Amino acid sequence: TQLNHLNMNNFIELSNLTKTFIAKKNVKVLKKLNFKFKFGKIYSLMGPSGSGKSTLLSLVSLIDRPSSGSIRFQNKQIDFSKSEKNDLFRANNIGIIYQQDNLLPDFNALENVYLASLAAGNDKKSALNKAKYILKIVGLSRRIEHYPSELSGGEKQRVSIARALINEPKIILADEPTGSLDKKNSEEIFSLLKKQLNPERIIIFATHNRFFANKSDCLLEMVDGNIKSTNVRV
Repeated sequence: TQLNHLNMNNFIELSNLTKTFIAKKNVKVLKKLNFKFKFGKIYSLMGPSGSGKSTLLSLVSLIDRPSSGSIRFQNKQIDFSKSEKNDLFRANNIGIIYQQDNLLPDFNALENVYLASLAAGNDKKSALNKAKYILKIVGLSRRIEHYPSELSGGEKQRVSIARALINEPKIILADEPTGSLDKKNSEEIFSLLKKQLNPERIIIFATHNRFFANKSDCLLEMVDGNIKSTNVRV
């Protein structure tokens, strides 16, 4: 039915999400945040440093847990006490791209990518074949045996994107993916990221770059621990 389809379309549902960091004083980074992310859209998160962008991404990735409130994926509420189950869910459904490439320095590009496939429970042969294919998609066929120290910043980010894509995630989270790159590389990485959108995938990226943010389907402005304004292009 139409109604059911609409509900299914809201793949990520955040309800009253609050995150408090207990430092010298309780710092509330997210305050009862509510939002629904739909399949087939690319969302940009903008806001000053400390507005909660990275915190929000680390909660949606299930790496961190909220102080209160809930996260639902396809109407199933996440139980944050089940960390093993959540780790497996993340490996199979969520691809993460960081500002600094976060690659394993002692492994070459191919190994960095196929290890992510092994983590999701795939066998080595299919993981290797898939990793080669995905590195080709991101334009790195000739660099697969290079180590991170032998790659440029833009190439390392391409490896990161390949690693985030290998398990065909429903969600791609990118935290300032072009933050440490020059203009040309930033544009290439952004357009590569945008090409990964499909009707059964959500991409959420945090950025300080308004030019890229404006190219998303939904621009979310984070202010003081909440999503204040949304510019949604239907």
